[in-house]
Amino acid sequence: MSDVVRTGGCQCGAIRFRLEGEPLDSSICHCRMCQKAFGAYYAPLVATGEATLTWTRGGLKYFHSSNHVRRGFCADCGTPMTYEADDGISISAGSFDDPASLPPVVQFGIEAKLPFVDRLGELPGRHTMDDIDEAPFLADIVSYQHPDHDTETWPPLGPLENEK
Repeated sequence: MSDVVRTGGCQCGAIRFRLEGEPLDSSICHCRMCQKAFGAYYAPLVATGEATLTWTRGGLKYFHSSNHVRRGFCADCGTPMTYEADDGISISAGSFDDPASLPPVVQFGIEAKLPFVDRLGELPGRHTMDDIDEAPFLADIVSYQHPDHDTETWPPLGPLENEK
């Protein structure tokens, strides 16, 4: 077993996990169920394989998307967290604290792949602050998203707690 440790969690921080060892692989699934589960054109997933997965904070809520698959998500913020089937558990790639360290190596469900997906990299790109004139609220936005690392306490002070 590798001594590599990766951590991650949902957007609000109610769910946190630790993955010890190398995952099996990282993939993108284009099937319609994954599109709907992620609310996206595809689902990036990391198959845990023989690595040890430990939930270090909170617990998942589940939706059975078929007779063979259940999907775990955060009941507080809605972040998709897992794809669980008889062949193992996959974690949503974006929920890792360092998703760039897990680039996809295979695509599944390509029969449902949307025709424009392969051309996404050709679209013009803009930095968030490029839209400051059209979206002036960006100048003083305060994120309540959990940071990309483990924290001692949860929940952090959010807008309602700050007003007390």
